[in-house]
Amino acid sequence: MATLLHIDSSVFPGSASASRTVTDAFRKAWEEQHPEGTVIYRDLATNPVPHITADAHSAGFAAPDAHTPEQAAAFAERVTLIEEMERADAILIGAPMYNYAIPSTLKAWLDNIVLMGRTAMAEDSKVKGTPVTVVASRGGSYAPGTPREPYEFVQNYLTAILRDSLALDLDFIVPELTMAPHNPAMAELIPLFEASRTKALDDAATKAKELAERLAA
Repeated sequence: MATLLHIDSSVFPGSASASRTVTDAFRKAWEEQHPEGTVIYRDLATNPVPHITADAHSAGFAAPDAHTPEQAAAFAERVTLIEEMERADAILIGAPMYNYAIPSTLKAWLDNIVLMGRTAMAEDSKVKGTPVTVVASRGGSYAPGTPREPYEFVQNYLTAILRDSLALDLDFIVPELTMAPHNPAMAELIPLFEASRTKALDDAATKAKELAERLAA
């Protein structure tokens, strides 16, 4: 049966998080299609992975038999995360925008799983072509043509990493204007927020079902 790797990174729990609400909808639809499947789940807000250290970084460019004890220990943690991704038939990532970028916890996870010659820039990579759906929520709108378009660094960055470096099959779901119900200055945008949320939830369920059917074919 298919395996889904589900990564959440919002600091807010449950329904208080726009990204978690949508990843939950995706995962629920996925599990309905794969009731006997496997979900590997990591909540980076409650259980963050180690940030890259000099030992963890340098170990990726040295032969295992040449690792120092410190390099070996740090690299083993990276390999655990990489193997989770390599086992996945599909990947789901919740990536809210914080201060124009992704959460530092998600960046730490990416720094661990991007390994030149194995997951990145490798013709024989086991992750190449794996479908990945990113729920990129944000408090405002950074869509093309909006005043804040130049500050959209989440989709641009994740495209460079996930599609261009890891060669994953990347798709985005973008719930936006999530601050509208909380910021009086954005009150007139609440209908647009609600429409965006509804579309994101519908897209999550639809994409999960379509992906599950595609993998089962």
